[in-house]
Amino acid sequence: MLKLSAVLALVFTMMMQAAAAQAVTILALGDSLTAGYGLQPSDAFPVKLEAALKARGHDVRIINAGVSGDTALDGLSRLEWSLSDDVDAVIVELGANDALRGLPAAQAETAIDTILSKLAEKKLPVLLAGMRAPPNLGPEYQAGFDAMFPKLAEKHGALLYPFFLDGVAAERNLNQADGMHPNPAGVDVIVERILPSVEALINKVVKK
Repeated sequence: MLKLSAVLALVFTMMMQAAAAQAVTILALGDSLTAGYGLQPSDAFPVKLEAALKARGHDVRIINAGVSGDTALDGLSRLEWSLSDDVDAVIVELGANDALRGLPAAQAETAIDTILSKLAEKKLPVLLAGMRAPPNLGPEYQAGFDAMFPKLAEKHGALLYPFFLDGVAAERNLNQADGMHPNPAGVDVIVERILPSVEALINKVVKK
């Protein structure tokens, strides 16, 4: 016969496992903007996003799958091993490096299209974070690049956050010295603005 302490310990373990099973796990697949380039780990976008969601009462865990320098094609190449069995939804933030390097917009579009197709096959809700091409690449490139995000979101039924750096791009006080990567204050702005979209993503998660 189990002692009372052992029974209580077993019940506590089962309660903790049940609570963990109810938590929503979101994979943030991205580049340096997700990884937290130039920042302390505690200031990275996934960490601050998780804290903001918990402050609003969400039982959530955000996995930082950002790799600095990654193009959309790089993100596709590591998608499968980035997805653990407990992932319930995915934020896709890719494309910035494609534009910075002037890579063909069609290449990024094909890669992100494939990522969204693979996630759809796994029945994982997606929030696609859009990016904008720098104006120095010309209006034709810019128009084609910027348009692919809403087009792909509509095609795959993904949620869309039109511009990941909304309110932060070109704001000197919100970026690091390179003028491209947000500082801690810039990350705060990103989190505040994208928060409703991430909450919509959480609402799409159907726990098994």
